[in-house]
Amino acid sequence: MANEKSWQARIGQGNDALAQAFVESISYDQRLYKHDIAGSIAHATMLAKVGLITEAERDAIIAGLKSIEADIEAGTFKFDVSLEDIHMVIEAALIERVGEPGKKLHTGRSRNDQVALDFMLWVNDANAQISSQLGMLCREFIHLAERSRGVVMPSYTHLQRAQPISAGAEALAWCSLLSENFNRTSDFMPTQECPLGSGAIAGTSLPIDNSFTAMSLKFAGSPENSIAATASRERACDFVYACAMIAMHLSRWAEQWIIYSTTEFGFIKISDKYTTGSSMMPQKRNPDMLELIRGRCGNVYGDLFALMTILKGLPIGYNRDLQEDKRIVFRAYDTVSASLAMATAIVNSAEFVKEKIEPTLERGFLDATSLAEYFVTKGIPFRTAHQIVGSLVAQCEAESKTALAQLTVDQFIAAVKKHYPQATTIGQDVYESLGARNVVKRYQSAGAAGGKPFEDQLAAWKKRLGV
Repeated sequence: MANEKSWQARIGQGNDALAQAFVESISYDQRLYKHDIAGSIAHATMLAKVGLITEAERDAIIAGLKSIEADIEAGTFKFDVSLEDIHMVIEAALIERVGEPGKKLHTGRSRNDQVALDFMLWVNDANAQISSQLGMLCREFIHLAERSRGVVMPSYTHLQRAQPISAGAEALAWCSLLSENFNRTSDFMPTQECPLGSGAIAGTSLPIDNSFTAMSLKFAGSPENSIAATASRERACDFVYACAMIAMHLSRWAEQWIIYSTTEFGFIKISDKYTTGSSMMPQKRNPDMLELIRGRCGNVYGDLFALMTILKGLPIGYNRDLQEDKRIVFRAYDTVSASLAMATAIVNSAEFVKEKIEPTLERGFLDATSLAEYFVTKGIPFRTAHQIVGSLVAQCEAESKTALAQLTVDQFIAAVKKHYPQATTIGQDVYESLGARNVVKRYQSAGAAGGKPFEDQLAAWKKRLGV
């Protein structure tokens, strides 16, 4: 019968609707169709090479598989849920189209090594897609950095004002963090063994050529151990971990911009189309898309934990629990892919609000570290310079001054003499180290958040990503 399962000759009971609905995976694993067909074409080609099928049978199988793929992509293919999974659906359709040659396709393989292969192929493609989306998002951060290079803003540690930075440098900081994920989503095929040929667990007595199949599918080689090859989901774990790391980076960025978009800050403005209003309060402009990106990070963490939990209790070899891996991995991919797409659109629409940021720059003594470093250039040890500047900040606060530049040269000299009498060269040049804009221009260390180091970073990123 067309809808008879591959194992039904042994299990004689008829179909139970409840059991059938419980075990099926075609509702979600149908997205593996391309990978299942690619693996089957490589397998059929190998079977003909070693003489287990004829060249004519190979050609019929390949033509049938390609016609199924074309119908799926055209939306005209009917997925028969009674056949449980994508592997059996495609095989049944192939037999219906080409007859006896289709029944030979499964020679020397099992659904256990077949699904291991399909899943690895899918994960590698998903890696490539996520990597591409990371690149697009990083490009938007580079564009934001370029159009924000003239904006000076506070940086924050402990959510307290720290040092002044170029707003563009903060944009590049997100680019740097996100780019750490490129290695996690790199192409692993050239270093990975191809699981096809491992069979159900122990391999096969038929004279198949695993290395030929591996080469055809761009793997490093044939499986070292058939038992491990059918049981391994390491690449899936690596992929979901990469998704979790990306989700974490996106969540941190979303949190930062949620804060920046508050009325209290007002540092960033994103397009209205990425915000929502309130059903009660007509003035609201809520950053819901950023909040959802932040919230969905938790879902991806849950997916990673779910996959690791499924795997931790399994004896080696294939177990049906592994059917659940795809549901989890697909969900993590969908969440992160959608979040990256939304993040890219938001960054594309964003502007730092110079008019809101710059009037606040002299609040919080952002130039305190720069003043301490000025004292260092005058021969004062840094710890002593730090103490001097701390006393000057306290003096400003006591005198209701809001900026160190409001002090006179004599006041600077007096503070220095109190803590380091031998210093004698404090002069008008002290003011060149004060004020947020002056500070940002003076940064020299590699990777610094302003001046030439920022320009160097921007140029390097543009070159790296072809912007």
